[in-house]
Amino acid sequence: MYQFSRSLYRELAQDVVSGRGEDIAVTRMRFLRGCESSMERLALDRHYFAKPVRTLFNDVRHYFPMTDQIRVYRMCEKHMQLATEYVDSQLREGVTFDGSPACCHASTRRGTACQRVPLPGSKYCPSHKHLDDDFEVAA
Repeated sequence: MYQFSRSLYRELAQDVVSGRGEDIAVTRMRFLRGCESSMERLALDRHYFAKPVRTLFNDVRHYFPMTDQIRVYRMCEKHMQLATEYVDSQLREGVTFDGSPACCHASTRRGTACQRVPLPGSKYCPSHKHLDDDFEVAA
């Protein structure tokens, strides 16, 4: 996942503005950490990371002048979309971003996470596939 955060960093690092009395290298390292933490959260917690673009932008926007905010948002949006597509394609193949097998999203009766491999194209294993069904909301 670091290829996505490093790509974003390379495109925007030259526009980072240092804080009061802070070295530019320190500010750039903070910017890089912000990028990497958002990408890592996307990879590890894909189904529960509701608005990754907004989170990433809010984490890094204060490193840039106001005149660059729109461009920074668009770059965050572009790179987060690429990372999301990559994570989703890996999950469709039944593996996580690092190549390890994906785990079922359900929990057992005892409250522990199910350890079985999900069905292709689903986030649930054969025992919990009924949880994947969409239900209509009764009015």
